[in-house]
Amino acid sequence: MNPNLNTIWDNCLRIIRDNVSANVFSTWFADIVPLEFKNNTLNIKVKSHFIYEFLEENYIDLLSSTLTRVIGEGVGLTYTIITDSTSNEPGKGNMEIEPEVHPVATNRRTAEKAEAIEELNSMLISKYTFDNYVEGSSNKLSRTAAESVAMFPGRTFNPLFIHGASGVGKTHLINAIGSKIKQLHPELRVLYISAHLFQVQYTDSILHKNFNDFMRFYQSIDILIIDDIQEIAGLPGTQNAFFHIFNHLHLNGKQLIMTSDRSPAQLKGMEERLITRFKWGLTAEIEKPDLELRKNILRNKIRRDGLKFPEDVISYIAEHVNASVRDLEGIIVSLMAHSTINNRDVDLQLAHKIIGGLSEYEKEPISVEKIVKTVAEYYNVDVNSINTKSRKREIVLVRQTAMFLAKKHLDLSTSKIGQQIGRRDHATVLHACKTISNLLDTNKQFRSELNEIESALQTA
Repeated sequence: MNPNLNTIWDNCLRIIRDNVSANVFSTWFADIVPLEFKNNTLNIKVKSHFIYEFLEENYIDLLSSTLTRVIGEGVGLTYTIITDSTSNEPGKGNMEIEPEVHPVATNRRTAEKAEAIEELNSMLISKYTFDNYVEGSSNKLSRTAAESVAMFPGRTFNPLFIHGASGVGKTHLINAIGSKIKQLHPELRVLYISAHLFQVQYTDSILHKNFNDFMRFYQSIDILIIDDIQEIAGLPGTQNAFFHIFNHLHLNGKQLIMTSDRSPAQLKGMEERLITRFKWGLTAEIEKPDLELRKNILRNKIRRDGLKFPEDVISYIAEHVNASVRDLEGIIVSLMAHSTINNRDVDLQLAHKIIGGLSEYEKEPISVEKIVKTVAEYYNVDVNSINTKSRKREIVLVRQTAMFLAKKHLDLSTSKIGQQIGRRDHATVLHACKTISNLLDTNKQFRSELNEIESALQTA
């Protein structure tokens, strides 16, 4: 056996071992012997016709994509089946199979895939597109990479890992990628999901003993977009499932896109093998927007909403609110709410009242205490009542809203949030976050209220 053949097959085995269980590997792959690599075709020896049929039925995609990754496009695969262990003569099962052109399997999979495409809800946020994503120096690299991925999914930057502080536009950008891919490549299965929901689905699959269905579903995705991947840090079971999903999709040329509030190197509680894979493609940071970008974001938002703000108000907001895109949009909502309620025009005086003068404006860091106080004051509820066992509707709403905002704005575990807000457990915090998320999706008035609360948090 020549050295090249040894090297080729060893590389293939390393990839296969990463994508199957130890038991599957030892049963079906460990005893395969590479015989020859000639004319861009690899010939392997298997011990029986049954093994050949099993590999073809269950692992032809894995073998095909592995050979493509190790050797290149267009590689063929042939089998030599030894029916007599004392002989090296090819048995009657000796035949050539080209994994990428296997008519029965390909046609069946194509039909299954076409049917599945119609049933899949991509869960993309349709309002987030490239058309309304304002570009500036702080996001230019990420924007350029995102457009490249949308044009050629799986062929440029894979994975694409975008990180940055909360509210700088990560969610907008990755949804824009997904929407553009669906427009350009409607045959592809695109899924956008938060890491938190992924973790919930994984836990549910274990509890209800349908983990295999969970894995099969995610391994069928062509474009997997996961928001806030840092949410699975410290969760070894969820990380292990995602590791195998990542390997399968990447091996098969499927596109992976992830966001995080920090770079891969800063992801504490994440397995090293995952961090390594996050770095395989392109890691791009979205920084906080500079002054000119903040002005352009404000103009874009105001124009989209059919509003009119004086230019001096736009400049004032941009100069005094510099934390995130979300903060800028929250200020616009707050200005309009005050303008409508008080029946007055949006002017510099109103902006000054809401944001505060530059000499007076000292931004206090957001903390659990500040969040609880701000929410309680907004709903006119005694702060001390939050830590009681009261189930009054208004107190429960304040408590749940505070938990939601703490989870959103602070780098704290659900357990710590629960300890500091109402002395509740982590399950209560998760339930609170889910309840508030549902309210945001279904209650327009509450969305407006939360925007005002967040504006107060940022400007107080």
